[in-house]
Amino acid sequence: MAGGDGRALYDVPVRTLRGDAQTLAAYADKVILIVNTASQCVFTPQYEKLETLHRKYEARGFSVLGFPCNQFGQQEPGSSVEIAAFCESHFGVTFPLFEKIDVNGDTAHPLFVTLKERAPGIFGTRAIKWNFTKFLVSRGGRQVQRFAPITTPQEIREELELFL
Repeated sequence: MAGGDGRALYDVPVRTLRGDAQTLAAYADKVILIVNTASQCVFTPQYEKLETLHRKYEARGFSVLGFPCNQFGQQEPGSSVEIAAFCESHFGVTFPLFEKIDVNGDTAHPLFVTLKERAPGIFGTRAIKWNFTKFLVSRGGRQVQRFAPITTPQEIREELELFL
């Protein structure tokens, strides 16, 4: 579990799926689960469990934040409108979705650069290996935990409850 000053997470500019510019400042007082998502991935059914987690803990100051990514097997080829429609119609997603981004390489979004620095993967690797890598961030961003794509949303409930 990585600690430190988490304020930088909340200053990074992001765009909603609708194209609205913002930062994550509105989430500074919440526990958040940041996930790189994709619509055509073997892990795509996790959307349903992410939504369940979001709804169960939202009243306690928790939110899932989805960041579609097309870097792994071109599994998120759709436009913002198509991604939104897919997530809503197939999984009833109500948690915030943001503009499609890259999570690795020279074009990696600054949010994911920061998350990877704060919570490296196994053996200290910084790269994200696949879609549905999850970053659990405590209130104020002081602690960040990283979870592999195969880790299901229900498997992180214990850690989530410790942050609430």
